[in-house]
Amino acid sequence: MRSKPLLLLDVDGVLNPSRRSSLRYRRHNCVVDGGLYRLLLDRRHGPLLLSLARDTNAELVWATTWEEHANVEIAPRVGLPRLPVIRVTGDPVSKAGEHFKTRPVADYVDGRPFVWFDDGLTTADDDYLRAHEGVGDFLLVHVDARHGLDGNHLAQAREWLTGTAGAAD
Repeated sequence: MRSKPLLLLDVDGVLNPSRRSSLRYRRHNCVVDGGLYRLLLDRRHGPLLLSLARDTNAELVWATTWEEHANVEIAPRVGLPRLPVIRVTGDPVSKAGEHFKTRPVADYVDGRPFVWFDDGLTTADDDYLRAHEGVGDFLLVHVDARHGLDGNHLAQAREWLTGTAGAAD
């Protein structure tokens, strides 16, 4: 029996776009570690992501610098439950231009297929993941930080999970 595939979620640029591209996004303020953060969040994202996870038998996981704060400040505002968190804020040094989150993600996935929604990934991340032992099939979904996650990104993930990677048994 295969392990469940993973759906990895970034916050800033993905669930929290840099500009309000639709009236569906609501403004929120929160204080984290003494800093004020202004958020634009769409309440529909949670149910859409939960539906994607359920339909593809995948597990949602935070892959964001918000780390555990995402469960407190983001999840309830978009309709997500508490999710596992990949610790990504340790060593910010990259080996070959990959994003600082890429190494912790590679270590976390442990051979499980995954889709990663992020606005900061490049070919260096793809190269790093393909060369990293213990990383199996994956799909990097680049999200434009100005607009955030949309239906096309979710459809791309759904198609890949049900076709290329296949849902877990």
